[in-house]
Amino acid sequence: MGPYTPLRSVYLLLAVWGTVHPMYWFISYMRETGTGLSSLIDAWYVNASTTGLTWDLTIAAIALTVFIIAESVRQKNWIGLVAVPATYCIGVSCGLPLYLFLRSRGRD
Repeated sequence: MGPYTPLRSVYLLLAVWGTVHPMYWFISYMRETGTGLSSLIDAWYVNASTTGLTWDLTIAAIALTVFIIAESVRQKNWIGLVAVPATYCIGVSCGLPLYLFLRSRGRD
């Protein structure tokens, strides 16, 4: 997988943080309200501010996906495609640093 340089370590730490921190809040919300995922998604559209943020992250996720696919095909770096489901199942805060971590192996 390549050496763990300081930059790769930062990417990996950001991917872990980008997984744990948002999930903590999502799970806290669902426990607090006693509801599931559908209620959480409904909360993302509760007002103009949250709707705007939801669309901001959705557009960023789509742009990141296009970039990941294009780069993975061009570089034949198929492991980088792991970041696509991470982006949609966890979030851009995990998918982007995870992809940068995977992409940077052997390049730093």
